[in-house]
Amino acid sequence: IHWFSIFNSFMMVIFLVGLVSMILMRTLRKDYARYSREEDLDDMEKDLGDEYGWKQVHGDVFRPASHALLFSAFIGTGYHIAVVTLCVILFTIVGELYTERGSLLSTAIFVYAATAPVNGYFGGSLYARMGGKLWIKQMVVSAFLMPAVVCGTAFFINFIAIYYHASRAIPFITMVAVTCICIFVILPLTLVGTVLGRNLAGQPDYPCRINAVPRPIPEKKWFMEPAVITLAGGVLPFGSIFIEMYFIFTSFWAYKIYYVYGFMLLVFLILAVVTVCVTIVCTYFLLNAEDYRWQWTSFMAAASTSGYVYLYSFYYFFFKTKMYGLFQTAFYFGYMAMFSLALGVMCGTVGYVGTSIFVRKIYSTVKID
Repeated sequence: IHWFSIFNSFMMVIFLVGLVSMILMRTLRKDYARYSREEDLDDMEKDLGDEYGWKQVHGDVFRPASHALLFSAFIGTGYHIAVVTLCVILFTIVGELYTERGSLLSTAIFVYAATAPVNGYFGGSLYARMGGKLWIKQMVVSAFLMPAVVCGTAFFINFIAIYYHASRAIPFITMVAVTCICIFVILPLTLVGTVLGRNLAGQPDYPCRINAVPRPIPEKKWFMEPAVITLAGGVLPFGSIFIEMYFIFTSFWAYKIYYVYGFMLLVFLILAVVTVCVTIVCTYFLLNAEDYRWQWTSFMAAASTSGYVYLYSFYYFFFKTKMYGLFQTAFYFGYMAMFSLALGVMCGTVGYVGTSIFVRKIYSTVKID
């Protein structure tokens, strides 16, 4: 079944990459040809002509995203989670961490704390390029975004576990230790990364200048709206990983041990490629409709994969587990919400990064008057 799922996902990758290449090469070639013809027309013919498409928003496409502080914090956290996930998978393949109870979680916490400068560097540099001034506030939000959600959810579930006298209750000393790691390790390292990011990669270098006045966004068909694109963007990435999700859920909530981390690495890479391809197509359609709000749309279209994973967790809970009662239900859906949120932030960042490279590429290739 694992080999079948990998083969199925790999064929989806080949299909998507081919589809993206074909659509973009054919469509962009037509766009380039049309725009080069327009450059040969005089001003009168240009005014009378029917101008539309992604070139028309070149003065707004690099405009900073709305709520830039929160957006850059999400991107920095997504980079951080992606690096931690990749490192833990590689460490587990090499060291067989799954053989000892708790070693995988301990390694994940250690790697997350040690790689905190990654969060600060990418989040801080992006916030600086967007012209943000409240960099200390951005750094604090970025550093505590994921730990606050994880600790808050875990502490809430822990209170329920203590009330039921469950063996799953986390000791108070452990909670204090995790809080100290967040304050005395993650925050200072994030500060170091933020300072480096602002100084080394904080200067905007966009290929097009930004207009002083935002261009009005024209009316478009309902399926070109950002909300619809967001919902559609997560279907194919979820389809490439849902078989692996079954095995991961079984190792979380059943008696089986997950040990095929080589498969997980392949699925991780396949998910990244599928997410980038789908998000690029979604963003191209959005820009072609002269809607320049691509940053949040590309992030949310990729992050919507986590929504489908969370919906799948409902199916798994009711049909594959025998859990019941307040404690078991809160335990299951609380931790699945944390897992889905982390997956969504990571996928959203992968989608945004791939899309930003694509957007920069097409707008630097076309001659803009």
